[in-house]
Amino acid sequence: MGEALIEGSSWRLVEVGRVVVINGDHPFAGRLAAIVEIVDHKRVLVEGPSSNPELVVPRQSVPLSKCLLSSLSVEGLNRGARHASLKEDWEKSEIDAKWKETNWAKKRDQIARRKALTDFDRFKVLRLKKQRRFEERKALSKIKASA
Repeated sequence: MGEALIEGSSWRLVEVGRVVVINGDHPFAGRLAAIVEIVDHKRVLVEGPSSNPELVVPRQSVPLSKCLLSSLSVEGLNRGARHASLKEDWEKSEIDAKWKETNWAKKRDQIARRKALTDFDRFKVLRLKKQRRFEERKALSKIKASA
């Protein structure tokens, strides 16, 4: 028999310290929290001690169906950690800064900004897109003419 190579999965696992985004019809939908304890195969205990008051989540049990697992993880978090130690590990892992750098957070911000546009703002965006398209086509035709 040959040797068996066993590798860990790169899949996002439900584990203590994993940062989740709460979604669905939950009152704290769209906020970040860390898994503090795994209650059973369908529920986890989460808390989000973010420095941003709009992302804070009080400690509560949430079904996994309302959690989206992120690639971020709070390092060194023990099972059932209390608020102070969770907040300390959260800040040490720089979760808020890492979250702002993810494409997921940037896309959510862009969607929120677009939702907040007024009719006149949408008109200005339309005009800017037209101007950009005109400049691109002008540059492309100049390149084609010289070739």
